Parts: sequence; structure tokens; C-alpha cells
Amino acid sequence: MCGCVHSTQDQALRLEGEPNPPAAPTSTLAPKNMPKSISISKQLASIKALRKGSDLEKAIATAALVFRNSSDPDGKLRKATAKNLLQTQFKNFAEGQETKARYKDLLSELDEHTENKLDFEDFMVLLLSVTIMSDLLQNIWSVKITQ
Repeated sequence: MCGCVHSTQDQALRLEGEPNPPAAPTSTLAPKNMPKSISISKQLASIKALRKGSDLEKAIATAALVFRNSSDPDGKLRKATAKNLLQTQFKNFAEGQETKARYKDLLSELDEHTENKLDFEDFMVLLLSVTIMSDLLQNIWSVKITQ
């Protein structure tokens, strides 16, 4: 989807005729048997390495857990699920983007994704792409920081 190394490797594997590319590695962020109904905050709290983690580490871990909780057993996210996550879990960043050409192109590229599923790397690139073009990011940059 995004031209990332992992995406390119996946495509190369399909081009070489491998019938089933290897499944995405299982996340080591949370125990495998953790039910998806447990809130993200409780899942984060259960990860010992993050107890003293930075805000940035917790933010990335949150994105990873949202992905993991929404993905299929192979660690892939359906396109429809990815779009739903943009609308429900990322709505403040996606809001107002629907009419912008760059956003439409991004969703069009998502629709053209040959595998119909996203791996974690593609999901993160999607989130970052929407973030960069968002009005909310512009608002964040304009906030005055007082010391």
C-alpha cells in the first residue's frame, strides 16, 4: 500500500508465486490469551515494560493494541475495519479530510491494496499519513506553550 519495505516484500513474495505469504508475527505487547473485551488502558497496565514507559511509548503501544484487537488471527486488518477505525478511533484527525484530494487518494490507495488487508506497518503509515494532513495537527502546532 505505502511502498514500505514490508509492503514491498509482501508484494515480492506474491509475485514470486508463493501461495501463502508468512503470517505477520504475533504481537509481544500483550499476552496472546488476553480477551479483546478488556479495555486498552487495562491492557496497557498489564504490560510490565510500559509501567515506567514514556507518553510516546504508551501512544505507540496503544496504536499497536488497537490494531491487534481489531485484526484477524493472522495479524492483518481488513480494509473495511481500517476505515472504520479511522472513523471511530481516529475521528478527530480524520474529521474534515473527506473532501480533500490527498485524503481521497489515500483511501483510494487503500481500496486498491491488492491483499485487501493491512499489516501493522501499513496501518501505522495510514495513521501517520492522516495525521500529517489533518487540520487537528495544524491546531496542535499552533498551540502556544508557556513555561
